[in-house]
Amino acid sequence: MDNKEQYEKLVCSLEEKTVIEKRDDYDYVVKPIPDSYELGQLDPRVYQVHQQQADFLATAERLNLDPSDLLNVATTLRAMFGWKNEDITRTEIDTAHKVIEGSNGSIPLRIYTPHLEGCLPVIIFFHGGGFIGGTVDVVENPCKAMAEKSGAVVVSVDYRLAPEHAFPAGLTDCFEVVQWVYDHADEIHGDPHKIAVSGDSAGGNLATVCALMDCEKGTNMIKYQALIYPSLNMGNTETEDFKWSLDEYDIRNHREFIIQGVQGLGGMGELILNMYLQNNAEPSTPYVSPLLAKDLSRMPETLIVIGEFDYLRLECEAYARKLTRSGVATKLIQYNGMDHAFLDKTGLYPQAEDCVHEIAKEIKRIFS
Repeated sequence: MDNKEQYEKLVCSLEEKTVIEKRDDYDYVVKPIPDSYELGQLDPRVYQVHQQQADFLATAERLNLDPSDLLNVATTLRAMFGWKNEDITRTEIDTAHKVIEGSNGSIPLRIYTPHLEGCLPVIIFFHGGGFIGGTVDVVENPCKAMAEKSGAVVVSVDYRLAPEHAFPAGLTDCFEVVQWVYDHADEIHGDPHKIAVSGDSAGGNLATVCALMDCEKGTNMIKYQALIYPSLNMGNTETEDFKWSLDEYDIRNHREFIIQGVQGLGGMGELILNMYLQNNAEPSTPYVSPLLAKDLSRMPETLIVIGEFDYLRLECEAYARKLTRSGVATKLIQYNGMDHAFLDKTGLYPQAEDCVHEIAKEIKRIFS
């Protein structure tokens, strides 16, 4: 069996081994490691990447980041973000580059359209990167796959990044793109009444904050949100639903890599927060930390995707509980053995493709 056949077998296995249970009245879907029945350890492909990174870091110069030099810190971190991934589409997807004018300047978009007739649903996608990095290039292949599998137009947003553009600059760009898509859906073969938002990590934060703004403004443009390991509580504030603890992680093997990855991401929180906010808002502001919003009752139906060994997992679970308690239909999918930013590894991690497939299934269901 060659590598491609093995990869496709693993993708199929993720679908077959899915376990669905109820937790706090919402569907908690667990996707086991596709080629292992062992618990509490990294997926073999994640473990291999961690080993490669450890070997590289052992020979690399130690980073000495001066937190007072925000631009230098951001530039250094940007070079470390992203992963060269693969195009997994099997049909032709049209790619168009467009620039729209926002209230604070131009906003570049990349639009992916499947070859289908009629007005299609639209998924507006916001890339991750801690609000300071990431690009539409990194998420191009996942977005193309999402367009193919869902039969929707996918609009990927090249929003402004901190620290050059502090909060709320990037968020403003993102919400203005939602407004543009709603007003100009016919120009991109989209249906203005079938708009969803999605994004990974910081992009997941921007997606759900756009949905929150949409509710509070009464514009009701967004009908669904698919959040991929979103950042939801940037100040790490303890709430009725959330208190972070390493004890919540079932770690039985690969302990050094797992703890290093989980705590490493958590340890960057304050630095990222300072670069993003620059004293323009408090971390407790719901448009920064949507988990802290008082009223989520008008939010759209929600899918949250997490990795078992992601620092953000616990706040994602807390968000699922709070949304459900607020009357919002919510489903959460956990990929065992995964850590943060696995969508970047499309074509390497079968979980990345399965994640796109699960989002596509929900888009088809909600907009059928």
